[in-house]
Amino acid sequence: MTQTPNALKQELKELILKECDKEEFSLEDIDDDAPLFGSDALLQLDSMDALQISMALKEKYGIEITDSKKIRSIMSNINTLADFIGAQ
Repeated sequence: MTQTPNALKQELKELILKECDKEEFSLEDIDDDAPLFGSDALLQLDSMDALQISMALKEKYGIEITDSKKIRSIMSNINTLADFIGAQ
């Protein structure tokens, strides 16, 4: 992947906002270290959102994550997600 880490993070934010119907938020609203899931999270994504995101990641990057515990740690925040994708 010849993408800069920041470009990948921006792309992931766009993907999450689009796939989870959170277009009321902007890319700038999402802090790279902020949690994506849970009551403390700005976006308050849930398990259905995680499924949507994982399907979109498979389609866009060819990455398939099937272990639900692994999905939670990978999708903790934008940084952990970008690190995982960058390492593939």
